[in-house]
Amino acid sequence: MEPLASPKFEPRRRRAYLAALQRLTPSDRVAKAFELSEMAKSLLKDALRRRFPDRTESDLHELYLARLSKCHNNNY
Repeated sequence: MEPLASPKFEPRRRRAYLAALQRLTPSDRVAKAFELSEMAKSLLKDALRRRFPDRTESDLHELYLARLSKCHNNNY
């Protein structure tokens, strides 16, 4: 599989991404964080459906919650 981008362009893209984030207002940054979180959850659900096509929606939801619980920071 080919890499998505040449390593020599990575720092420039990262700087552009960080600059774009810095231009956002604090409320827009929070909104973007929630948007990205929802997208990640949606991708997880879709991946579980593809990986376990024979499971019911209820089983998939339980599996989703179990996988999601492993993602939380439990450093308390």
